[in-house]
Amino acid sequence: MNNAVSNAVRAGYARGVLEFRGTFTNPPDMFGYLYMPVLFVVLGVFLSDEEVDGAATNYGAVTYSGGLVLMLIMLGTLAVAQVLAAEREDGTFLRAKAIPHGMVGYGVAKTVHLLAMSAVAVALTVVPGLFFVEGFGPRGWGSAVTLVWVCVLGLLAMVPIGATLGALFSNPRAVGLLMIPIMALMMLSGVMFPLELLPDWVLTIAQATPVYWLGLGVRAGTLPADYAALELAGSWQLPVVAAVLAAWAVVGSLVALRVLRRTARRESGSRVQAAREKAMKRVL
Repeated sequence: MNNAVSNAVRAGYARGVLEFRGTFTNPPDMFGYLYMPVLFVVLGVFLSDEEVDGAATNYGAVTYSGGLVLMLIMLGTLAVAQVLAAEREDGTFLRAKAIPHGMVGYGVAKTVHLLAMSAVAVALTVVPGLFFVEGFGPRGWGSAVTLVWVCVLGLLAMVPIGATLGALFSNPRAVGLLMIPIMALMMLSGVMFPLELLPDWVLTIAQATPVYWLGLGVRAGTLPADYAALELAGSWQLPVVAAVLAAWAVVGSLVALRVLRRTARRESGSRVQAAREKAMKRVL
């Protein structure tokens, strides 16, 4: 690695740390850290009296594990897509492109920021669940390790999807519409409730997506072992979970890099100015 690239990596790392620290002084970001844990703690406690047939757990724990999956999906897709679309609109992406090795630094900064933000968000989701939601949480070190690698691989599988969508959307406000298909996909992947409630054809489609496998892996790390009997294969299928999420991460990264390179080539000062003028009109 030559000096110019090394400097770009160091500058990107420093910028990523600075952006991460800034989230603790920004009320909307702080709200983003806290509202989902609070929401799912309330749901988890409320549903903890409803036992799941065939497993020594309750719907509160199942719902809370689904809340953790939703957090990971939103971090990897919506958050990434919104940041990228917004920085295309305000010219940050174009300025990074204009600097030698600027895209390297930009990528490092966003990676550091996302990883740090995700670690805090996951911790703020998992820890309250351990104390307040009966039946939720790893049953030992093995389950804890499973939860960690599933969260990491899940993010790696989701981030390329978010980056691709962010490169395709020119209006950051339109990215919020993605919440509708994301929630529908979660509902159809058995993330929020037992799979037995879904028709077979829906489950077949769901297994082609990373959402189903991420949900399965998170449940393996946070629910009792006997809950695995309620899964499609009657087990956690952890090797398959790892293989599918890794495949989505690799293939998604290749697609995202291609789309981002095409987007970077098309970026220009006139495009940024036109986007700013549209944004100003929407505000006015």
